[in-house]
Amino acid sequence: MEFTQNIINYAESFTSDESDVLRELREECESNYEDRSMLSGLVQGRILSMFSKMIRPKVVLEIGTYLGYSALCFAEGLAEGGKVITLDIQEDTNRVATAFVERTKYKDRIEFHLGYATEIIPTLPETFDLVFIGADKPNYSNYYDLVFDKVRPGGFIIADNVLWSGRVLDDDKDENTKALHEFNQKVQADSRVCNVLLPVRDGLMAVSKI
Repeated sequence: MEFTQNIINYAESFTSDESDVLRELREECESNYEDRSMLSGLVQGRILSMFSKMIRPKVVLEIGTYLGYSALCFAEGLAEGGKVITLDIQEDTNRVATAFVERTKYKDRIEFHLGYATEIIPTLPETFDLVFIGADKPNYSNYYDLVFDKVRPGGFIIADNVLWSGRVLDDDKDENTKALHEFNQKVQADSRVCNVLLPVRDGLMAVSKI
């Protein structure tokens, strides 16, 4: 089934509401950012929140903060004393994310790091219950390798945009599309995990470490 706007609207109408701050953040993004598709959005955001509530993670690592929407969604399900560590390289969007997070009860539970994830991840001492990958596509496989040993057995890795608007099916793939397809192949071939590619929005690869 093709997900027409009418179907998307119908799905949203039967999805629990996001918080007022999340709604304002989403509307801010939709009105003022050309790269607005990078934001998780209502339905995917509620899915990420539900994943977190099911897992009750103590530590979430997010690679790619953008405007902080998904970090706030993950924070909704944290275990007592838990935290979200979120990484990004963009100062402008990071300032927006920080400003919105500061208005929530999660402001002391979301830890921002500005810099290259490939350099920051090896310095983090935490064990992760949940990792969310949503940054630059050519590094997806690198991020997966860097975090894998830091994810607890039974923990999860979720990667966003793995269908890339369907371009992963193209014969002639550009750099980003090729990287995402190779990432999907890498996960599928990894005997250390169980995985399912969810055709939600732009595709979520959900991975459970055995």
